[in-house]
Amino acid sequence: MESLFIAMESTAIAEYLRISRWGYAAVNTAHILGIALLVGPILSFNLHILGLWRNIPRIILARVLLPVATTGLVLAVTAGSLLFSVRALEYSGIVFFQIKILLVVLGTLSALQLHRTYGLSLEGATEPRLKLHAILSTLCWLGALVCGRLIAFVE
Repeated sequence: MESLFIAMESTAIAEYLRISRWGYAAVNTAHILGIALLVGPILSFNLHILGLWRNIPRIILARVLLPVATTGLVLAVTAGSLLFSVRALEYSGIVFFQIKILLVVLGTLSALQLHRTYGLSLEGATEPRLKLHAILSTLCWLGALVCGRLIAFVE
């Protein structure tokens, strides 16, 4: 694995990002935008499942929020991978980074499985199942967000 991380660090894009203040800043901004587009809609959708905005049909929220969250996930993962490549070997050894990746994978796979089983609007899923998913999803995404910030405070 170490050789893979070293190879990532020696790519042209990683080298560029290490020396370009504006290039790194642009990718970092894209990562933050991706996180906002991901976490905001997911939390809103989860809050709906947990009882907020009951007067709005779930399918209406799903049609708006889930494509935005998907776009955010793609942007955050793409930009995050570029940021990771700058110091891949170092970041890979940080516990908060490892937990963040685990939480992102769990949150993503959980959502994919839930929507694969019950469709976009989650029709047919029981309320206890939906509420449990909403709580776990919220914990995954907020945990990933916190761990991502904590990476900056680790030497």
